Amino acid sequence: MSYTLYSRTGTGGFIVEAALAKAGAEFAVVEIDTSKGEQNSPEYLAINPMGQIPALRAPDGAVLTESAAIVIHLANVFPDQGLAPKPATSDHAAFLRWMFFMAINLYEGDVRYYYTDRYTTDPDGLEGVKAAAAAHMSKSFAIVEEALEKTPYLCGDDLSIGDVYLAMLMNWCPVDSSAPGLQRVKQAVIADAVYGPVWRAHGFKT
Repeated sequence: MSYTLYSRTGTGGFIVEAALAKAGAEFAVVEIDTSKGEQNSPEYLAINPMGQIPALRAPDGAVLTESAAIVIHLANVFPDQGLAPKPATSDHAAFLRWMFFMAINLYEGDVRYYYTDRYTTDPDGLEGVKAAAAAHMSKSFAIVEEALEKTPYLCGDDLSIGDVYLAMLMNWCPVDSSAPGLQRVKQAVIADAVYGPVWRAHGFKT
């Protein structure tokens, strides 16, 4: 039995596809054309009521949403495939910390910047919301960069799916993410034999 990934090229579906590829899992991708509003169709809303992608249907039929939660789950399902550090270790604690940190601060900041109208009903307040989002992302990237001055990757000496998540967010980010630690991680992801091809297939910047 295989997984079904509901996705679109260039979106957060990338990180789930990268995790599935690294796990060696059998999966199929169903493209959801957001330019045609397919994410708001009754059929897709039955899968994800928020109308967001990605979503993942597991072999047992369970549906998972929220990209960070999906990849954490996949790391647990495939513990020997190098997606994340071993559970109950300090490196795994770092993995959980950074996944939640990035989802709450960087991913949300990115959405707030590019979909500003979702965060205010006052048209005159749009630029202020966007500026605040950019400032928050800059602060968050600086915190990540400080951590990367002490360790090669987010979770220690080995590249994890957390680093891939970080690289994805850097690809979209409207603020400066050229700090050396951040760039080291991004280039490692691009050069990886598994993650790199998925990165390029999604049209991300190299």
